[in-house]
Order: sequence, then structure tokens, then C-alpha cells
Amino acid sequence: MTSASASPSQSLTASQGNPWEVGAAFLKLGLTSFGGPIAHLGYFHREFVERRRWLDEEHFGQLLALCQFLPGPASSQLGFSIGLLRAGWLGAIAAFIAFTLPSAVLLFAFGTLSHFLTGAWGQSVIHGLKLVAVAVVAQGVLAMTRTLTPDAPRALIAAVAAGLIAMSSGSAVQLAVVAGGATLGPLLCKKITSRQGEIFPLHYGQRTGLILIGTYAALLLFALIFASGLPPLARMASAFYRTGALVFGGGHVVLPLLKQAVVAPGWVSDDTFLTGYGAAQAVPGPMFTLAAFLGEQYQGGHGAALGALVSLLAIFLPGLLMVSGALPFWRALASRDQAARMLAGVNAAVVGLLAYALYDPVWISAVHDGKDFAIALVGFTLLVAARRSALSVVAWCVVASMTRLFIGA
Repeated sequence: MTSASASPSQSLTASQGNPWEVGAAFLKLGLTSFGGPIAHLGYFHREFVERRRWLDEEHFGQLLALCQFLPGPASSQLGFSIGLLRAGWLGAIAAFIAFTLPSAVLLFAFGTLSHFLTGAWGQSVIHGLKLVAVAVVAQGVLAMTRTLTPDAPRALIAAVAAGLIAMSSGSAVQLAVVAGGATLGPLLCKKITSRQGEIFPLHYGQRTGLILIGTYAALLLFALIFASGLPPLARMASAFYRTGALVFGGGHVVLPLLKQAVVAPGWVSDDTFLTGYGAAQAVPGPMFTLAAFLGEQYQGGHGAALGALVSLLAIFLPGLLMVSGALPFWRALASRDQAARMLAGVNAAVVGLLAYALYDPVWISAVHDGKDFAIALVGFTLLVAARRSALSVVAWCVVASMTRLFIGA
């Protein structure tokens, strides 16, 4: 991928396709894209750059850079943006629904049926899913450490972030850590420079972009200030919106913020939270659909379908508002080195957040003895060394956990 501007022959024209075409393409991905957010980017590149040629390399790279810079689920934002460029707002909505619906339905169904997992065998399945979370989050920390903290300044930012979260893991501290990363990035990451490139034509301009960003900010301010006085369902929506609005990097990075949002107030237990997180590794599609499970489980299952739907929409909405609003401004922002350095600092801080989340709640809730450690280690090895899918790790951890119960180990 080069940093030069795309040639006229490579330029895109907004709204070339139709929503049905977009929806069909993304439904296929929603049903088959196992492996988490990093893998999703590879699926998108293969489907929309190499196979369908809806985007060229330069435009795909620019979209990807924007989605990584913004808060929210990067792979879902990328898919939403591809749909937006291909078929307008209806295309964007079709892309989001088609990519999100399969995993959301599966996780909602898991939440609905999870009350059957109350006996010894059911609890061994749940424990196996917790061990899945250990392997997957450890692999995520390793991968992000390699790519996002490759030098001493960024490693230092990550270490400081993890230390601050260890001392106080409240949502205000997490926000302060991300803001601190953005502040330290331009000071410590001066070797990082931006990529130059041509941005896409859109069927709306900066005025609409400002309205969308303003809506994102107004809803976030409301969720931060007034959530405590709202009815239960609206308070839950505020918590999930706040999580979606403040998480940078998406995917596994949402873990500490979601834990703070739903476990700290007592809406969902630690065990239930990690069970859902483990189950999320077994389904295709975006990690954020964990919200469908958590919404259904709200206060012991009282959330049901409405809770699942509200939670799901609330956690995705801020990221989609932000990427839609930012697109008209991206050309000017992408050309500035300071923006790239701020992003580097934020990403390094996010590594620190996720590293501590690997310890609390993932490790301390799942690994109780040497056998648990061995099961999780094999799962981690399957992911990292054998490059097996997350689904195979789910199968291994659950079967191994149930085997321990069978042999009385």
C-alpha cells in the first residue's frame, strides 16, 4: 500500500451499488467471519478490495486508519463505512444489520438458555468458556503489544496505564488514561508520521458531519451526567452508550469498560460476564454483540429481548455516529503528524488497559489451579503457535473442562 494519492482512475463515486447487494455481502461475512476484529479486517480486504473491487488499496487503507483512530468497534465501523460509500445511508444500515445480526441472535439465544447450565456439567461448560477468555485475551494482549507498543516510549505509556488502572479501575480513571495517552503521544512518539492519501467522495458534507459528531457528544454528555436519575432501562442504555463511546481499539479492549459498566453496579455477576465473553469467542461477527447477551442477562435475566436490543443498539451507536461524522473531515486530519502521534499514544494506553483486564477479571476469575492454567495455556498455544481458530479453542477448553469433571480431576 503506497501513501500516494489515488489516481483519477482509482477514485470512487459515492453510492454506486444498492442496499440489497451490500446486505448480501455482509450477511455472508456475518455468518462466517470467525476470529475477532483483526481477522475481520482481513476478511473485508479480501471481499471488498480483492474480490468485489468496491475499494482500491489506498481508499481501504484510509478508511481503516480512520476507524482505528476513532472510539468504537473498528471492524464494525469499517463495514458501516464501506456500506455508506457503496450505497449511501441505506447501504450503511444494511451492512451493519447483516454483519451484526447473526452473532447477536446467537448470543441472545445463549443468554436465554443459560439458565439450563446450573448443574455440575453446566458449570463445567461455563468454566471452560472462562478459560477461553484467558487464552483469547492473552493472545490479544500479545498481538497488540507487538504492533502498538514496538518501542520504549509506547511501552512506557502502556505500563503506566496498566499501573494506574490497577490502583483504581473506575470509568473516570479509564477515560483519564486514554486522554493521557493522547497527550503523551505527541510528546513521546515524535518519529511517527501520518500517511498521505486521497479520501473518498461523499454524498454529504461537513455540516452533516458536525451534526453527527455533535449528536455523539451530546448523548455522551447526557450519559455521563444524568444517567443515575434515569429509569432502569434508560440507565442501562446510558451505560452501554458510554462504553461504546469511550473504548478505543474495539474488540477485546471493550472488556474492562464493559465490566465497569455492568458488573460494578451489580446488573450482571462477574461469572455471568466472563461466561458471555467466552461464548462470544464461539460466534462469528463483531465482539460488541456481547452486549446482546449482557442485556438479556440484566438483573438476573429481566432484560430479556428488549434489554438485549437496547444494549446492542446503545453500544454500537456512538462508534457509527463518530465515523459518519468524521469522514468529511478525514482528509485534513489524516495529513497531520500530530494526529498520528495522538493515535499512537491512545493505542499504547489501550494496551495497558487490556493487559490489566487479562489479570482482573479474566485470570483471577478463571484460573484456580495448575490444571486450569494448563488448559488455558494449550488454548493460547493453539491460537498463537498453531494459528487455529477461536472456535477450536472454545471446543478445546470446554471439552477439557468437562473431562476434568468426568474423571474427578
